[in-house]
Amino acid sequence: MLLEESEISEHCFDLIFAFDEIVALGYRENVNLAQIRTFTEMDSHEEKVFRAVRETQEREAKAEMKRKAKELQRARQDAERAGKKSPGFGGFGSSGMSSVISATIITDTIEPEKPKVASAPVRSSGSSKALKLGVKGKEVDNFVDKLKSEGENIITSSAGRKASEASKVLQPPVNLESVHLRVEEKISLTCGRDGGLQNMEVLGMITLKVADEKNGRISILINNNDKKGAQLQTHPHVDKKLFNTESLICLKNQEKSFPLNSDLGVLKWRLQSTDESLIPLTINCWPSESGSGCDVNIEYELQDEGLELNDVVITIPLPSGVGAPVVGDLDGQYNHDSRKNILEWSLPVIDEKNKSGSLEFSMDGNPNDFFPIHVSFVSKRNFCDIQVAKVTYVEEGSPVKFSSETSFVVDKYEIL
Repeated sequence: MLLEESEISEHCFDLIFAFDEIVALGYRENVNLAQIRTFTEMDSHEEKVFRAVRETQEREAKAEMKRKAKELQRARQDAERAGKKSPGFGGFGSSGMSSVISATIITDTIEPEKPKVASAPVRSSGSSKALKLGVKGKEVDNFVDKLKSEGENIITSSAGRKASEASKVLQPPVNLESVHLRVEEKISLTCGRDGGLQNMEVLGMITLKVADEKNGRISILINNNDKKGAQLQTHPHVDKKLFNTESLICLKNQEKSFPLNSDLGVLKWRLQSTDESLIPLTINCWPSESGSGCDVNIEYELQDEGLELNDVVITIPLPSGVGAPVVGDLDGQYNHDSRKNILEWSLPVIDEKNKSGSLEFSMDGNPNDFFPIHVSFVSKRNFCDIQVAKVTYVEEGSPVKFSSETSFVVDKYEIL
């Protein structure tokens, strides 16, 4: 195949970029043709979606312009038949209308994220609808569906935020009572890639907040079903003997009230262990070298079936400069971040009905490239099963209406 000089000149920059991927500091890089094509294409999902949205907005603006022009023409014809002055838009007739539409299209083209519609006073006998831009039409939905069918991974901004905030505390309930209790736990865990729990520490706390002075003198009954060996400790102002005998939290001086409108930690606990049976979620990674690179198989299993883990994200590091992984069997969803060189395996829920799953992929590299693996999740059930049973007044013993929230989150969870 002979190439003309004009064809080479037309694609000169593409050739320069391709040679730049092959040669670095005078030495040839170990890349193949498929990798060079991937590096030079520089596809941007955001740009594709942005262009589709902009084209849809322009089509909608043109259609609205035609409809308005027809309404204006009919209004003029009706006015001429009735012998009245034809109505204008903004005092400029059809020119005013065209200027409105033109200004709208220009504004939308320059600032597609915040489309603005120029408004002008309208004197017309019929009712008219406001011009609306910035709404994603069916064309955009079809375009996104087409991208997904071609294997592109489209992630919305809300989904991205959810994955990035997976290890943060769950949102509190909407309706908070004047007596509110938070049961919070954080886990820090380190495992070896060949098995064995190096360290696991769970820190928990019950925090009380009283918003009404009449509910200051209360006692809290704790339901302690922990069988893992957590060590409990009460606040210095709490009656420790009463807690040890009756599992009640109340002040030593029962004539005093709990502080108002401040978070007070009344009970905390700590669990530290190297017992592998206590690992809530086990992760097994099996990278094996092959002729074309490395085949990686990752499995998870929920050992504590009483837990329900939400927004689980398993992050696997990847070697740089070898292209994207080829993903095979998969439970859940995955996202390849080429900038950070990581593969994020996302699972919305892991519970007793979905207690195990696996991910398989292949790419160039060696087994050490895929460690350490990091895990994040949130849960509305705590690990040590310590809960608030009820709240009562100290004197009367009558129940107090209260609200509570429970969260179990990850501080550090890694497989080295």
